[in-house]
Amino acid sequence: METMRWKEDGRLELLDQTGLPHEVVYLTCSSYQDVAGAIRRLAVRGAPAIGAAAAYGLVLAAEAIKEPAREDFLLRLQAAAGELAATRPTAVNLQWALDRLLQKLRSKPNEEVPALRAALLEEAHAVYREDVAGNVKIGNYGSELVPFGARILTHCNAGALATAGYGTALGVIRAAHGAGKQVIVYAGETRPLLQGTRLTAWELVQEGIPVTLITDNMAGYLMAREKVDLVLVGADRIAANGDVANKIGTYSLAVLAGKHGLPFYVAAPVSTVDLKLTSGAEIPIEERAPAEVTHLAGRALAPEGVRVWNPAFDVTPHRLVTAVITDRGVVYPPYRENLRKVAGK
Repeated sequence: METMRWKEDGRLELLDQTGLPHEVVYLTCSSYQDVAGAIRRLAVRGAPAIGAAAAYGLVLAAEAIKEPAREDFLLRLQAAAGELAATRPTAVNLQWALDRLLQKLRSKPNEEVPALRAALLEEAHAVYREDVAGNVKIGNYGSELVPFGARILTHCNAGALATAGYGTALGVIRAAHGAGKQVIVYAGETRPLLQGTRLTAWELVQEGIPVTLITDNMAGYLMAREKVDLVLVGADRIAANGDVANKIGTYSLAVLAGKHGLPFYVAAPVSTVDLKLTSGAEIPIEERAPAEVTHLAGRALAPEGVRVWNPAFDVTPHRLVTAVITDRGVVYPPYRENLRKVAGK
């Protein structure tokens, strides 16, 4: 299933993940505002996927700017990039992709607007293609860490749906499955929006990979029963010291994995590493609407007036992370030194 596809008529189609697994619907985005809205309401989600979608969103913004003057064009494009970046503050791939496209334009000081528009589309295509290729590399590197017959616990959705294609954490699982390692997967439901239930379980069923769905609060007992060999998750941002921001509930799994002596692996492209942040304490954590917790399928479950705290992500300290599986290889502690090396900085 394609997460997104660029059409020759200059529009972006996004798979509306809010309808999965029961409805497969593609949204047509004709403006960068359409893309921003789709990112904000989680029609497209997952750090690499929203980075690629935002890149195409900036292309749509460029097409809508009619001013022929280069400086006016760049100013308006910068404003559109700011609006796209503000949709999801935690996932660094979003800002990374936008910065990459804007830097492409800055590298062409003598080009006029038509050439700049073409360069933006070319770079957006490159972001998309490189993500798919990088995810395959993550899968191959990570598969080497997966024992034969491994029982893998994962959280949220870090599959093809969360990327331009193939997936990060699920890419590792796909690669291990393809290598004949006979892995089985436990997928946590991932409250409150049930990405594990709706998306991860669906992807694995489609692939024919054995998967068992559990509620989030069953993970500790599953480990105590010795039914887990490793925990494997994705990431939305990784600080320079190796602290990892990922979907809320990841930190709990890391603590449990440490308690039970299980490896805790994080799979993410190098573009998810933010060397500008010294630790996870500096990662902005998005807080979402109370209704995500108090309601299910539009029906109220909680008493009216109850207070809600709904952070979308948490931060796992680097000391709980066994290794980070990237598209440039597996990174082990000390992370401050080795993440910088793998990023080429």
